[in-house]
Amino acid sequence: MSGHAGARPQVALVIPVLDEEKALPALVDLINSLKPKPAEIIVVDGGSTDRTCELVRAAGWRLIETDAGRGRQINAGVEAASAHYVCVLHADTRPPADMVAVICETLADDRIALASFTPLIRGEKTRWGTTFHNWIKTWYAPLITRPHLFFRGVRLLFGDHAMFFRRAQFQQIGGCTPGDAIMEEADLCVKFARLGKIRMVRRWVETSDRRIAAWGPLKANWIYFKVGILWAVGARSRLEKNYPHVR
Repeated sequence: MSGHAGARPQVALVIPVLDEEKALPALVDLINSLKPKPAEIIVVDGGSTDRTCELVRAAGWRLIETDAGRGRQINAGVEAASAHYVCVLHADTRPPADMVAVICETLADDRIALASFTPLIRGEKTRWGTTFHNWIKTWYAPLITRPHLFFRGVRLLFGDHAMFFRRAQFQQIGGCTPGDAIMEEADLCVKFARLGKIRMVRRWVETSDRRIAAWGPLKANWIYFKVGILWAVGARSRLEKNYPHVR
């Protein structure tokens, strides 16, 4: 274990968005309540047609506009950041109030290259079944799809985990595959595993159940599983078609 001497490293939040006007007001309130505060909040819009950009500007956050695609958007946000640590936060995810402190404490361990929170899927009720599935697929997904990497320590984290890392190491591994709109975080896990451990910390972040509400629990978990298998077999062109847009 080794820490950073002097002041605590700064944390940037990178938020890739597309048509998120419904989710943003709650996120603004939550981020305003974080203690300590993040050093930077960078929202990367992929071509929203609603009031997303207006709400971001009203919040006083930095706005970057790019072509759609989460891989491309995350790359642009990390490139624009100057903070030592970066957390990729989805607009429908609710972080804990001490999020920044948890990130700093976790990445103070130089053996950890990539980490995340543990997602709790919640809307009007908590979706315990999908929450459990999201937790366990961190282990079974690489075991099924990349067994040789699983036994080398690769674990798969996903976007609703609120993944965080060192900016310099993200750049070292080449960042996200630019064209990826879905499963961009899985490729990041494989890349980051070359540099150190991947860890999911035992702290909740709450993520909207909007997909489960739209699709139903069985269909939603089937889609999550199917998209993972398509990624595993290299069928990238089919990923977005099998993961409908829900806002």
